[in-house]
Amino acid sequence: MMLSIVATLYRSETHLVEFHERTSRAASRLAGDEYEIVLVNDGSPDGSLEMAVRIAAEDPHVVVVDLSRNFGHHKAMMTGLAHAVGDLIFLIDSDLEEEPEWLEDFAARLAAEKCDVIFGVQEQRKGGWFERWSGQYFYRYFRLLSGVDLPDNLVTARLMTRRYVEALLRHGEREIVIAGLWAITGFDQRKHVVKKLSHSQTTYSIWRKISIFVNAITSFSSMPLSFMFYIGVFIFITSLIVAINFAAHWLFASRTISGWTSLIVSIWILGGIVISFIGVVGMYVGKIFSEVKARPYTIVRHVYRYENDKN
Repeated sequence: MMLSIVATLYRSETHLVEFHERTSRAASRLAGDEYEIVLVNDGSPDGSLEMAVRIAAEDPHVVVVDLSRNFGHHKAMMTGLAHAVGDLIFLIDSDLEEEPEWLEDFAARLAAEKCDVIFGVQEQRKGGWFERWSGQYFYRYFRLLSGVDLPDNLVTARLMTRRYVEALLRHGEREIVIAGLWAITGFDQRKHVVKKLSHSQTTYSIWRKISIFVNAITSFSSMPLSFMFYIGVFIFITSLIVAINFAAHWLFASRTISGWTSLIVSIWILGGIVISFIGVVGMYVGKIFSEVKARPYTIVRHVYRYENDKN
């Protein structure tokens, strides 16, 4: 098969029919009849699954992968890629903020430049000032702390060769940060500037964004642990200098150093630092705990694949 298109479903009922129609037209123009559309139902609470199954029953190009519950967007995408069989795989969100028609431009560049991946980036991040600001600093500090060269303003849409996808799927971790995996998989990847539409406000709160950032950093970098060591060395040296200064005052100035307030403040500050450092270590231990159990990151309940009106 020439082409697989992979998308996840979560509260997708309102736009799924249009997404299928537009995606089918774009795929048929590029690959004729040699394509499939893999829809992964990530435990959607609306009627997305029922609608997708009806579409699959009418269109043999559609394959529906129904997960047993909601596992998260990134894990659902990896599951969809694992079920795709095409020589080229186009990954895209189904909410129509990313346009299915991008497929043709991506394919033209992939063929012309003979690379392995064409991925979309926004020229300017959509949303309000906070979403743009938080996105900007997420990418900046992720690169700084992880050493992974992650491009700014990535979107989900990307066209990939079979060999790249097979390499991507070899990553075995359970706590998936898919943007980081895209980057560290390597191969020849080229960015393509797109204009992503905005149909609604983001559902990611500030705490959700912070959680994603912490998960991304602890998944791809041990730098926070090194940072803790150097902070400890700095505090030790500073304490040693202060102790020598106090001893000199006591020996040569014959007076006691006052400062009970500063002493209590110092204890609170150091206590807070110690507790936060224990928390950072706990995050890494939690990652180890999750990984060593080797649980599957998704569970497939059923795959709906119809051919010639037969289940």
